[in-house]
Amino acid sequence: MPKTLRYTLISLREMVVSFGPFALLTIALLGVAYWWLNPTPPKRVVLATGPEQSAYAEFGKRYAEALARYGITVELLSSEGSSANLELLRTGKADLGFVQGGTADIGYDEEDSITSLGSLFVEPLWLFYREDSARRLRKSPTVNHLAELSGWRVNVGTGGSGVPRLFSTLLDVNRVDPKQMRLSKLEQTPATVAFLGGEIDAVVFASAPESLMVQMLLQTPGVKLLDFAQSEAYSRRFGYLTPVVMPQGVVDLARNIPSRDVRLVASTTSLLAHSDTHPAILQLFAQTATGLHGGSGWFSKASEYPSLEHSEVPISPEASRAIKNGAPFLQRYLPFWLANLIERMWLAMGLILALALPLSRIVPPLYTFRIRKRVFRWYAELRDVEQRFETAPDKAPELVEQLDAMESKVEKVVMPLSYTDELYALRNNIHLVRKKLLRKV
Repeated sequence: MPKTLRYTLISLREMVVSFGPFALLTIALLGVAYWWLNPTPPKRVVLATGPEQSAYAEFGKRYAEALARYGITVELLSSEGSSANLELLRTGKADLGFVQGGTADIGYDEEDSITSLGSLFVEPLWLFYREDSARRLRKSPTVNHLAELSGWRVNVGTGGSGVPRLFSTLLDVNRVDPKQMRLSKLEQTPATVAFLGGEIDAVVFASAPESLMVQMLLQTPGVKLLDFAQSEAYSRRFGYLTPVVMPQGVVDLARNIPSRDVRLVASTTSLLAHSDTHPAILQLFAQTATGLHGGSGWFSKASEYPSLEHSEVPISPEASRAIKNGAPFLQRYLPFWLANLIERMWLAMGLILALALPLSRIVPPLYTFRIRKRVFRWYAELRDVEQRFETAPDKAPELVEQLDAMESKVEKVVMPLSYTDELYALRNNIHLVRKKLLRKV
């Protein structure tokens, strides 16, 4: 092995040994911080949606597709609707879920385990009725008020959807006794089939206009939509309701559907999450929500949603940042997993570096000490020889032989080139002691 390479390897070895404890401490602290902060999100989350073919189900598919690009599987959990989703969140059976304002008992307190990612869109209360039922029961093709549904067969949806509760509230403020109607609580799809077959006179459900069921019923001949003429008054009575207008022709401009503006009452739907859901997951869902719900629609302007206003539960800090500021700076240039790791760990890494930098100052002195120790340890033996000579001068020949053996060993000591002066100084000191001994031989 070339001598220069040998010297370099020795220097590197001593550097590694000197730096080793410091490096191990830093790695251990990073490991503890990683375990404590848990920066890596789970690969699977459960999203509670709603009935099949509902707007919730359709949006759930879009969220699953968006998060799949980040390697996260979104398991879609069908349910009866808002009330059922809220129960799934509170029991921990779902990580996130769509919940409509006013249709579920959200009632928040400090011990609640629910947080919000913001309001996503408005969901009007759709009351579709059959024109032939109106002619038969009212002698008129149109219905103008809830009170005019007395004696009708009306499906209000399942209890898990929350619509029965909302519809009951509306009947109550209109002083309408539900017993005057024949109410049923079929699921949306079988109820629609029964409605189109004439077995039910009217169906009530809350859904976004993206719902396939809404799109189909709006264009079905013989089916009409109740115009809530008092929509503004409803919104003043109930804070979770908003008056909206479906413009004339918005469904089909060529066929002019609807043929006039239709006033409706709507509540906002929020994406709620269990408080234990990983922060990175909340951030991704909020970013995805901005892309999915940020465009203009039948009842909203561009960038109006998602919104952080009028939330019935506290807004998640991750969602607030994502909605206000968009994707974090690092995610714009780095893969999600790396950007997320740095973002979650940067504070801990900063604290560790703040602690490590002062400690790192001991590495150069420690390295110097380990190198010089190769030489200094011989000075103890050299001093011992000199002291023995002073107490027993007659042993000079024996001590000279010991010095010769020491020098032979010192000649085999290898030092980095920058420290060879220490080695030569030792050999020179051995030579001086030998001359002192030889004067007595």
